[in-house]
Order: sequence, then structure tokens, then C-alpha cells
Amino acid sequence: MRSFILTRFAAVALLLGSLPAYAQLPATAPSDTTKKYENPSGVSSAVKAPFFKSKVFRALAIPAALITYGAITAQGDAGINRSAREFTQKQFRPVSTGFDNTLIIAPYFELAAVAIAGVESHNDRINTLLIIAKGEAIMLASTFAVKYLANETRPNGQDNLSFPSGHTAQAFLAASIVHTEFREKSQWYGVGAYTIATSVAALRMINDKHWQSDVVAGAGFGILSAHLAYLSHRNRWGRKSIGRDVGMVPAYFGNGATGMSITWRPKK
Repeated sequence: MRSFILTRFAAVALLLGSLPAYAQLPATAPSDTTKKYENPSGVSSAVKAPFFKSKVFRALAIPAALITYGAITAQGDAGINRSAREFTQKQFRPVSTGFDNTLIIAPYFELAAVAIAGVESHNDRINTLLIIAKGEAIMLASTFAVKYLANETRPNGQDNLSFPSGHTAQAFLAASIVHTEFREKSQWYGVGAYTIATSVAALRMINDKHWQSDVVAGAGFGILSAHLAYLSHRNRWGRKSIGRDVGMVPAYFGNGATGMSITWRPKK
């Protein structure tokens, strides 16, 4: 009887001693199921970048501003155009117009020289040539269409194709391509090309061929043409570099015919 009471007492003591351990367990909060269907996949939604940070906006903002300024100030021999012409004629004398015609493609010579020197461009040679061809087509079509629509008389009265400046558009198109192709290597390539393009714009005013509004808008058309060429290009000829290694060796074709054999080995 005594052992039975002790056994019962021990069991009750063990039970009472274990109660604090259960009391110390934290209560589990009920789960919140009010938003369970808002994102069932569990993947956070992508944050949309602001419009002003988009590639299209960055490509169009500067040329659009230049073209808009040129269009607003295109008033012939009046306003800021007259002031700029008078200042230019007082400070500078006319130079050979042939120099203008040569300088407009000088950035392309820079592009070729840097490529021959071994500096790798952003695109391979085939795709760069395609971009140049596309940019030239866009620039020529847009500038000459606006020239005939605007019917603006040149400062020297030569004709009514003053607005915008085609020479300036050509120079800034080439400069923009040089800048885009080599900006990853050095910004100075673009600085040199844009300096040449700005010189062309200045010479067009010095030679009394264009108003200030013409050259500003021409710069916008040139930059815009280059940006549109890049935006619409998707490397249709592949992304691997081609034409990095070019070799030339004499060749004999039989029957006394000689010539030159050209090898063009792809290399990334």
C-alpha cells in the first residue's frame, strides 16, 4: 500500500514538473491569408524603369532638342540668325568651300585609322558598314525632304535649300558613329570626331552658306540618323567579329596570269 502511494506521488510530481516547460512554448501567430492570391508564383514583379532612363529616350532627347531649337529660330535674316551672321562676318573671313566638302567625311577617316591601328570597335566591320549605310540613307532622306518642305533661303541667296544644313548633318552622323563604336575604349575618339563636326558647322556659317538655325538642326538630324540606325540594327550578320585578320599574298592563276590572293580569317 505504501509503495503504491509513493508511486502515485512520484507520477504527480513528474507531471507537475513538466508543466512549466509546456507553458514556456510561444504561441504561434495565425498565418495571414488575406494576400495569398496577389503573387501566387512567389516571384517579385520587375520594377519598370522610368521613361527618361529608357534607351529610346536617351537616343532621341538630344537630337530632338537640337532640331526643335533650329525649327523655332529658323526665321531667315531675323532674330538670333541675323545676330549670329553679323558676329561671324566680323570675326572671321570666308575660307575655301572645298575644305567644307572634304571635312564632312573626316570622322570616317578617323574610324578607319583607329580600326587599322588595331583598336576593336563595338561592332565588327560588316555590321559597322551596314550601320553606316543605314544611317546615311536615313540622314539623306530626312534632310532633303525637310529642305524642300522648309524652302528656306540661304544667307548668300544661292538657293532655297538652307534648312537644315546637310553638310553639318553628314559630319555629325559620322561623328556619332565614331563615338558609339569606340566609346568603350576611350571617350577621346568621340571628342575628336565631334570637334571635326562642329568645325564643319562653323565653316558653313563662316562661308555664309547657312544660318545658325540650319547648322543646329543639321547636327540634330545627323545624330538622330545615327541613333536610329543603331536602334533598328540587330546584328543580322551575327555577333562574332569577322575580318580582323586580313592577309595578301601574290598568286599565279596559270596561262601567265598573276594577281593577288586575299585571305580574310574570322577572329573574335
